[in-house]
Amino acid sequence: MKLLSAVRDFLINRQRAYRLVFNPDNQFTRVVLKDLARFCRASESTFDADPRLHAVKEGRREVFLRIAKHLDLDTKDFLKLYGVNDD
Repeated sequence: MKLLSAVRDFLINRQRAYRLVFNPDNQFTRVVLKDLARFCRASESTFDADPRLHAVKEGRREVFLRIAKHLDLDTKDFLKLYGVNDD
């Protein structure tokens, strides 16, 4: 149980760090997130006929989605993604 508690604390602290760095209430954060969404193709296809370019685009999108996941989910749902209960 001690390990589970440590994992839970680690995940909560990491989510808190993301939310502090990417605070959506900050006007500059909104500018950065909007730019990253465009650059990372957050809401469009990453397909490219060139497999290397496709991999680069998909990698960018994966990073953006990781940031978004840390920001958008409440703590309970975030912990569920990692199979940790918020008890």
